[in-house]
Amino acid sequence: MPTIDILISEVGPRDGLQNAGAIMPTEAKKRWIKAEAAAGVREIEVGSFVPAKVLPQLADTAEIVQYARSLPGLDVAVLVPNLRGAEGAVAAGAHKISIPFSVSETHSLRNVRRSHEQMFEEVRRIRELIDQQEHKPHFEGGLSTAFGCTLEGPISEDLVVRSAEKLMQAGCDEVGLSDTTGYANPAQVSRLVGKVKAAVGDDRLTGIHLHNTRGLGLANVIAALDAGITTVDSSLGGLGGCPFAPGASGNIVTEDLVFMLEAMGLRTGIDLEKLLQVRAILEQSLDGEPLYGFTPDAGLPKGFRSASAA
Repeated sequence: MPTIDILISEVGPRDGLQNAGAIMPTEAKKRWIKAEAAAGVREIEVGSFVPAKVLPQLADTAEIVQYARSLPGLDVAVLVPNLRGAEGAVAAGAHKISIPFSVSETHSLRNVRRSHEQMFEEVRRIRELIDQQEHKPHFEGGLSTAFGCTLEGPISEDLVVRSAEKLMQAGCDEVGLSDTTGYANPAQVSRLVGKVKAAVGDDRLTGIHLHNTRGLGLANVIAALDAGITTVDSSLGGLGGCPFAPGASGNIVTEDLVFMLEAMGLRTGIDLEKLLQVRAILEQSLDGEPLYGFTPDAGLPKGFRSASAA
């Protein structure tokens, strides 16, 4: 498989669909995931193991995981809120499990109905579960609301760092930073990435999840890359947000992110022309759901050559 510089982790089938008004049919999800994998996307967060009554859009996650595992070269990621969700993820065969740890305890109680101490206990129990498996999924603790919270306001950077350290101590393989509410700015991203890397180790913070709520998504990506981040989450068509954080709209558009990185000479391994064609699946399957992105509207510049094709 060709070498890449930056890993794009597509989160649309999870983060995008959890906020959608329509429910995408299972077969359409499979076509979406297969088409993105064929375009060169190497990691896709395909769903979340939560009760169907909470997020009916993701009720078919186990089936989707099992299907996605059949696609060669694709790392299959899922989100789990607790041990029960992790049990489902392990049984389905997910390669990567992420648990959201809201640094804002108010958001944690709203999102997963657990305090910080309860979440650390869930992490410890999930670690025990993973250690019992022959094939151990990678376990990430996602530091949600790390850059600010619509419910609490500013979040202490020292609290973010302490939370990252405790997640690692409780059993996570690595941590990730998440701008759940779209509050981050480039200076803040650079500073916080540096602080967390210094606390947990450079190789224990490689990924970041950013929103474009206030138009700073790609600017924040540049700051994150300069600080040493090598994995960036994004959503096809900019689908998604957090249903438990008011106003938290606007995932980074995968198409725009790939164009920017490839134009900068950074290899993502993604065929951008093939990726742009995947939007048709969403347009057909999510009638009326708004899709975003400048690159899909403007098209590729004349003579554009991606770094991955060089």
